[in-house]
Amino acid sequence: MTRIQPRAVPPRAVQRLIDAGTHPLLARIYAARGIARRDELDYSLKALIPPAALKGAREAAELLADAIDAGARMVIVADYDCDGATACAVGVRALRAFGADVGYLVPNRFEYGYGLTPAIVELAARMEPDVLITVDNGIASVEGVAAARSYGMATVITDHHLPGDTLPEADVIVNPNQPGCDFPSKSLAGVGVMFYTMLALRAELRDRGAFAGRHEPNLGELLDLVALGTVADVVKLDHNNRILVSQGLARMRADRMQPGVRALFSVAAREAARASTFDMGFGLGPRLNAAGRLSDMSLGIECLITDDMGRALNIAQELDRLNRERRSIEQDMQEGALARLAGFEPGNTATVSLFEPDWHQGVIGIVAGRIKEKLHRPVIAFARGDEGQLKGSGRSIPNLHLRDALDLVSKQHPDLILRFGGHAMAAGLTILEGDYDRFQSVFEEVVQSLVDPTDLTRTLETDGPLEAGYMSLEAARLIEQDIWGQGFAAPLFDDVFRVDNQRLLKDKHLKLQLSKNNVRFDGIRFNCVDGAPPQIRAAFRLSPNEYNGVTSLQLMLEHFEAV
Repeated sequence: MTRIQPRAVPPRAVQRLIDAGTHPLLARIYAARGIARRDELDYSLKALIPPAALKGAREAAELLADAIDAGARMVIVADYDCDGATACAVGVRALRAFGADVGYLVPNRFEYGYGLTPAIVELAARMEPDVLITVDNGIASVEGVAAARSYGMATVITDHHLPGDTLPEADVIVNPNQPGCDFPSKSLAGVGVMFYTMLALRAELRDRGAFAGRHEPNLGELLDLVALGTVADVVKLDHNNRILVSQGLARMRADRMQPGVRALFSVAAREAARASTFDMGFGLGPRLNAAGRLSDMSLGIECLITDDMGRALNIAQELDRLNRERRSIEQDMQEGALARLAGFEPGNTATVSLFEPDWHQGVIGIVAGRIKEKLHRPVIAFARGDEGQLKGSGRSIPNLHLRDALDLVSKQHPDLILRFGGHAMAAGLTILEGDYDRFQSVFEEVVQSLVDPTDLTRTLETDGPLEAGYMSLEAARLIEQDIWGQGFAAPLFDDVFRVDNQRLLKDKHLKLQLSKNNVRFDGIRFNCVDGAPPQIRAAFRLSPNEYNGVTSLQLMLEHFEAV
């Protein structure tokens, strides 16, 4: 069941925004998302929270500046998703611009798992680093940091994941979510944390006179990478993150991108001049992620750090091929999962756990997300990992913090989960295959204790009906240019329409002709084969639709129901 619920719109906030020069349509949309003042829409770099507010950033800058002065060898240990790849690329590009001797290592997820493990430290030791820097991982790597210290390596952890009960004994930890950090934005992605660390390092080097007589590196040139990793990691787009994304989008639209980002736009057949958060989240991000899911994320990192456009295009084409392969695997797994769930009615059940012996580890998270969207339940999909173990990837629903739920399972049954970590909406874990049934039961029991029955009903928050004058391509273009994403939802409207015509496209997408007050609109609902009744209440987005060189308005339907 899906419930459509229009957002409350504070009229005074709307009027204040209009009086300050905001477009009336956007003023209404912003106010419904808690924006009360025009300065909350200031996306200039001067509005960024300063790096000095981030605990550990100054200490990391001092350590890294000392290492650069000493000619020390640095190695970045990256994560294998888009956030980790962009964070690594930001680190490599910035440190090399500062004169550092830096390399990187991104472990194969299937051989080494997640985080800075002792096995990864042993692998890194072959590169003979003096300093080991993690990006988008490390906050839970107690044993890995201890192993690095035993090799005599200094360790700098840059991460954004929630810490466990024990922090690693690293030389420096930079993480807005670590105890004692008062940084106002807790939603930085891993790439955001690394960017802030590099800002602090540049300030330290400037104070030491390192740029005297030479050009000071412009870290703004890396903001396209920061924007891409931030959007792809689906972190909350609070004001600070919206600044980072806005600045990155501006560079993309002005064709001032890294060659690798330009190459990803090319293979995704998307127009950088009109780049949006949608392009990053559904076009570029998945192609980078495909490398980590099916192959080696070194491919993605190399794409982002090369200055050779030809090489970037060659790598991007390989990433595109991997993404097509990933989609094929995902489709087969999803069909298998849906076949298992055919006729399944969640009822009072609060969770869904799934496991098939032949599922691919790299794609289970996507499958979990697809099933979660269909059933509106937290879903954990498992695939076989090391001998006797299952690797699980979960996706959650609003009002259930998945990482905290797994923490509660672990506390109640200390022998059940071997490892876990993650965020509110996504988490990963490892269990023994023989414990699958027990985990399924315990996870259900824990989630039942944490959620209210109303949380298990899908709620679509909308911006209500749209005035006739704004049902236009111009309004769609206006909305498209803004910053939307997790925690700052793209506008979704709802209204009642008559269905004048409908047909299936490619046997899976419902194309509709709708009308209201004798005005006709084209509409489409993707991945829907069920026909629409004669009159519907629809939740929809405004979308420019290009066909045969002509651009027109199309309503993208997220949901409809009979009226």
